[in-house]
Amino acid sequence: MQNDSFLDDFFRPGFNPLELGGVASLLRARPFLDAFITLFRGGEDEVLVRLLILREIGARAEAPRWSPQELQTHFAYINPVKLDTVLKRLRDNGLLVWDSDEQLYDLAESGRVALAALSTLIQFAEGDAELGYLTAQVAAGQAMGRVSAETLQHLLARLNELHRTFEDALESQSEFQIRGAQQKLESVWLWVQKGTDVMRMILEDDSLDLVTLNQAQAIAYAQSRMLRLTGVFQRRLSELAAQRVHLGQSGLTSTNVADWLRGLTQEALSDLGRDLLSFHPEPLFVTSDEMLDVAEFELVERDRPEQHASTLPASDAAPVTSELEVERLLEAEALHEELAQLVGETALTDVVLADTYNQTAYRLSLLALLGDADAATETSVVADLVRLPLRLETEDALDYPDHPEVAAITRGRLQKN
Repeated sequence: MQNDSFLDDFFRPGFNPLELGGVASLLRARPFLDAFITLFRGGEDEVLVRLLILREIGARAEAPRWSPQELQTHFAYINPVKLDTVLKRLRDNGLLVWDSDEQLYDLAESGRVALAALSTLIQFAEGDAELGYLTAQVAAGQAMGRVSAETLQHLLARLNELHRTFEDALESQSEFQIRGAQQKLESVWLWVQKGTDVMRMILEDDSLDLVTLNQAQAIAYAQSRMLRLTGVFQRRLSELAAQRVHLGQSGLTSTNVADWLRGLTQEALSDLGRDLLSFHPEPLFVTSDEMLDVAEFELVERDRPEQHASTLPASDAAPVTSELEVERLLEAEALHEELAQLVGETALTDVVLADTYNQTAYRLSLLALLGDADAATETSVVADLVRLPLRLETEDALDYPDHPEVAAITRGRLQKN
C-alpha cells in the first residue's frame, strides 16, 4: 500500500484522514489489503497466473511446505522464468515465506487468509453470487459469534434491490419481464430461506447490540416481502394468460408470436420488417430563419378558404355479433369443484395431486392464494376459489407420494374455517 504521505494528497489541506473511521479500519487490515494488492495489480493474465500458483501452493494441506525443486516439478507447464518472477513477487510482498535454513517455501498468514476469501467467493460464481455470498458471510459470522454490521447492511441493500426489481416487473405488465423476475426469485429462493433461518437465530441472541438487532429485523422484513411475491407473480401471470389473443384456429397466441420474435437475431428482424416501414425525409438543411418565414406566412399572410358548415351522416346500428368466449381456466374450475365439496380436515396430497407435475404445481399455487384479500376482489374462478371458507396449514416436513412425476410434496392439510 502507498505511504501515508501520499494518502494525505487525496484530502483537503489540514485534514487528517486517520480521523475517519473508514480509513482507520482499512489501515488496521493493511497486511491483508497488501496481499490483495499484490495479487490483483497488473494485467488480467498476470493476475490469473498468480492466483493459479498461489492456490496450488495452498491446496497441499498434508505437506504445506514446498522446496524449489517441488515447485519446478509441479508447475512444469509454466514458463520457468515466469514462474520465478511470480514466486519472487509473492515472496517479496509477504504472501510466501522463505525458510533459508531448511530451503523451503511456506504460505504466509496473509496469503492463507486471501486464499480462504477467494475460495468462498469462487463457490458462489454461478447464480446470484452476491446474495449467496453475503448470506454465507452472515451465517459464518453468526456461527462464530461475530456478526458484521457492514455485511448485514450489504445483505439488506441487496434484498431491497431485488424487491425493487420484482416490483418494476409487476408494474410493467409485461409477461416476459414478470416471467424473468419469477425465474430470478426462484434462483435466489434457497438463499432467502437460508437467510430467514440465520436471521431467526440472530434475533434470538440477547448478546448483540441494538443496531445489529435492528438491521436483522429489517432483513427479516425484506425477506418476508420477497417470499410473498410468489403468489403475486402466479396471480398476475394467470391474469395475463386470460388476456392472450388467439390467432384464429391456429392454436397460437400473441405470446407465442412474441416469444418467436424475441428469439430472432437483429438481421432476421430487419428482414421481416423490410418494406413494412416507411421513412420520411428529415429536412436538416432547413434553418431557423426559413422555418420562421414559413410559419409567419402560414399564420398571417396565407388566404384561408371560407369554412362551410357540414353535418355528419346518420348513424347506423352496429352489426350484431356473438359475445367473445372468454378463455376458461379448466384446471382452476375443477379444483374449485373439489374444494367446494370438502368436509372437515383433508390431507394436502389428497387435494393437489394430479396426473402430471405441472398440474400438481398449478393446483398447489392456487391453494397458496386462499385468504388473499386482493385476489378475492376479482371476478374469476380464481377469486371464487380464494373466497372458499378453507384454511391451508403446512408443516416443516415432506410427504413422498407414489406418483410417477412428483417425488415429494410439503406435508399439510386443508380445514374448514
